[in-house]
Amino acid sequence: MNSEIQNLEPRTLWKYFSEINAIPRPSKKEEKISEFMLSFGKRLGLVSEMDEVGNVLIKKSATPGMESKPTIILQSHLDMVHQKNNETNFDFENEGIKMYINDGWVRADGTTLGADNGIGVASIMAILASDEISHPSIEALFTIDEETGMTGAKSIKEGWLKGKILLNLDTEEDDEIDIGCAGGLDVTATRTYHEAAAQDGVAIAISVKGLQGGHSGIDIDKGRANSNKVLIRLVYKVLKEENTELVEFEGGSLRNAIPRESRATLWVPRMSKDTCLETLSSLIKTIQSEYQIHDPGMEVKVESSDFAGGMVCDRKDAIQLINAVYAAHNGVFRMSPDVEGLVEASNNVAKVTIKGGNASVLCLTRSSVESTKWWVAESLHAVFALAGFGVQFSGDYPGWAPNRDSQILHSLVESYKTLFKSDPKVVACHAGLECGIIGSKVPGLDMISFGPTIKGAHSPDEKVNITSVEKFWTLLLYVLKNIDSK
Repeated sequence: MNSEIQNLEPRTLWKYFSEINAIPRPSKKEEKISEFMLSFGKRLGLVSEMDEVGNVLIKKSATPGMESKPTIILQSHLDMVHQKNNETNFDFENEGIKMYINDGWVRADGTTLGADNGIGVASIMAILASDEISHPSIEALFTIDEETGMTGAKSIKEGWLKGKILLNLDTEEDDEIDIGCAGGLDVTATRTYHEAAAQDGVAIAISVKGLQGGHSGIDIDKGRANSNKVLIRLVYKVLKEENTELVEFEGGSLRNAIPRESRATLWVPRMSKDTCLETLSSLIKTIQSEYQIHDPGMEVKVESSDFAGGMVCDRKDAIQLINAVYAAHNGVFRMSPDVEGLVEASNNVAKVTIKGGNASVLCLTRSSVESTKWWVAESLHAVFALAGFGVQFSGDYPGWAPNRDSQILHSLVESYKTLFKSDPKVVACHAGLECGIIGSKVPGLDMISFGPTIKGAHSPDEKVNITSVEKFWTLLLYVLKNIDSK
């Protein structure tokens, strides 16, 4: 499947994308890809370094006639979100991504594609390997762990980078130039609970799947269902109204992905089985109707089987746990009053586990305004504390404040207009980019972000538009050749 990808244009870019997609590179497991990038730079005879955490920096001198231009930092992240369909058998730590072409898009077979941010990485590799592309001095920065904490960017030592302009190649619409992003914060709630023995009865297994999911920042305002919130609504209903006990609940995986699949098991006495199933059936129809536009593929399956004795969650504890997850805010919290159409603050109830006497809820809170980020996080803290959870904040990273007077912004806008005879959209996004963090390490750094069109990032529906990659490549090379020396 991957061989046909390498015949796409620009060939060198797609060749390198295929090469890095053959290397397992899920977040937190970047050792192999970091070593590959370090070896890549050394094979080219370029100054190549790896820091203590696995970030790689490769330096290339300016081409003839470009020596007086300012040094450019080209930056992309090496890790990728590891999401797969439930029925897909795939090991992200040991297998390469299986790609194919479909109707003008490159996709993966049942998993995330890694175009986020593999296309950016591959484009930088193609520039470093070329003897024909005009460019100023380049510092090619490849960071690790962008998707689950930005620990790579946070670990960059002051003085490591000398460049004056940063081109971050990590956005997902080819007609947009990004000048700002949201900051983020991980909110983790944990507690123990008591278990009790249940008599013989019926086990009711409920599973939610078939949702679109997606990026928990970019797609948070798309009206898509969160499988954890759908399932908790069903469990809440029957726990509240029926003679029912909670056995376990598991849903979601990564904080930065809107959860697509969740499952729970309930216990009911045999005489309550039919009533419980009727209650669930009615509410399932209501929920599917509510999401028929934004998540028409929603599947909710309910299966019953004998429960021959076992442990269930103590009813008092179960009510507290379910109430807390039900009440925890999910989705858009506030729209920006300053930038039309921009989500200012949101929260993703990303992963919920209630099993074996331990409960945990993992959230990712985002905001472009620092005070609002903490408003959301502290609201979640209050909800979970009422239910006896301990709450921890971690992974805090800053947003990137827009600068409409940026010299590289003006240069990129003019380049885009010259090439494509139209105006680009100058935007800020509700995703986490590394620009704010890197900018704090290099005072006065002029920053911009742009990239090709990628749909469905952070989900197995991820795909990158082939024509858009050509457009992005054309713009990138033009900007490098015509960069302003001011």
